[in-house]
Amino acid sequence: MNKKLNELNEWIALKDHANEMKKIHMRDLFTQSDRASNFSLEVADLFLDYSKNRVTQETMNKLFQLADCVHLKDSIESMFKGERINKTENRAVLHTALRAPSTDTIIVDGENIVDDVHRVLNQMKSFSNKVRSGEWKGYSGKKIKNIINIGIGGSDLGPVMACEALKPYSDREIDLYFVSNVDGTHIAEVLRKVDFEETLFIVASKTFTTQETMTNADTARSWLVDRYDNKEAVANHFVAISTNEKAVGNFGIDTQNMFVFWDWVGGRYSLPSAIGLPLMISIGPERFFEMLDGYYQMDVHFRTAPLHSNMPVILGLLGIWYNNFFHTESHAILPYDQYMNRFAAYFQQADMESNGKYIDKSGEKVEWATGPIIWGEPGTNGQHAFYQLIHQGTRLIPCDFIGFCQSHNPLSDHHDKLMANYFAQTEALAFGKTYEELKSENIPESLIPHKVFEGNRPSNSLMAKKLTPSVLGQLIALYEHKIFVQGVIWDVFSFDQWGVELGKVLAGEILKELDNDASLDHDDSTNQLINLYRKNRL
Repeated sequence: MNKKLNELNEWIALKDHANEMKKIHMRDLFTQSDRASNFSLEVADLFLDYSKNRVTQETMNKLFQLADCVHLKDSIESMFKGERINKTENRAVLHTALRAPSTDTIIVDGENIVDDVHRVLNQMKSFSNKVRSGEWKGYSGKKIKNIINIGIGGSDLGPVMACEALKPYSDREIDLYFVSNVDGTHIAEVLRKVDFEETLFIVASKTFTTQETMTNADTARSWLVDRYDNKEAVANHFVAISTNEKAVGNFGIDTQNMFVFWDWVGGRYSLPSAIGLPLMISIGPERFFEMLDGYYQMDVHFRTAPLHSNMPVILGLLGIWYNNFFHTESHAILPYDQYMNRFAAYFQQADMESNGKYIDKSGEKVEWATGPIIWGEPGTNGQHAFYQLIHQGTRLIPCDFIGFCQSHNPLSDHHDKLMANYFAQTEALAFGKTYEELKSENIPESLIPHKVFEGNRPSNSLMAKKLTPSVLGQLIALYEHKIFVQGVIWDVFSFDQWGVELGKVLAGEILKELDNDASLDHDDSTNQLINLYRKNRL
């Protein structure tokens, strides 16, 4: 980009346009009878209604012009073709290859990586079937009934979210647990729940050196070996997801039971890789491949659809609109399905680790806001927690509402009541309730100011018939590509995470200082806290 983003004519035009749009209420926008159909889109199994946004067709056209100006389409193609767009690490970005059909060809360094992807998927399939059927047994010959996944970040958040989301499709005879926190309490509480003879550990660490993961893995190994009084038992109860064959072997895991993944897969985008092994064991290979197909459907749409009818592009541009021209600071993801209770948490990492950057691609500090704060909880729980802030708070908070026409648990009228709330909330946010409406209801004058809802608060409504593996894949890919769109426009590298590293380095240095009385050379505050810890930890 020759000019800075905020110097582009298209950016300036959007800024001027936003000043005009801030004067217009959605009540006025909805005087057009066809607004809902004009601002809706259906892709695969997903229906998006984005009509309850503070936009007109002019707004959207200006946003599409901005996307054109920064050559968004070219960037999309560069990613799919495997160009090294992760410049700071000199890596391709090819999480899309993880869900490509075996007939596809994607060349990286002279090799068709799709062949490697499907080799690992087939290895996962074979192993999953062995565990599910009982062919794979623990050291004492008992069937595996517990799976404990040990990982952190992308090696934890994705499988946790997906296993919960697709629980209706799971083998209920296998219990899944996830350990991520280096706090010993996390693994201690999980180990209390399981029988060592019936437990399989999946250790997920690309390098097999991740401090939190390997600390927990070492504890799990000691726990198992102590009970069997035999180190050979490790091979029956541990498998690895890693690229470090030597370290895996030294740990005691048979390297035949090591599932690899690649440096062109970022952790937060790795669920469709071997990182998804606990999910495949839970729901079975067939359902797992259905999820991959859902991903792929959205990938094809994102790569081929024109900007004006491209669902991830539209969501990404709407985020730009609010973040940069209405100065919103956060974005709420609100799924109306209890099985989706970890979806927002999953995309906290995907979004904030990707676009939480203040340095642009040229190495200069940006002059515009980048990644929003992502948060949310399932409805209707959120309605009784933080919706007050969304409706009547001083901050404008764009929201995505996600709902399904059918429930996996159709008990009496539960689902109708859930969806009634889903529909009501977006209507209330958009249109509010006026002073005049309240006055006509004979509300006491003193209470009216407190009961006025300004409305004009934006939301997107995503709907599907039912939460299926395919639909989950579509939803995940939709948000992944939305994040990519915003990173391109903000001119940041979305696929590194250097901001995670400094704390790790400092923690490693401090750890060495906790076991001795060596003099400390930190700031006064850190020195004070370390000394307090030294004094009171025993």
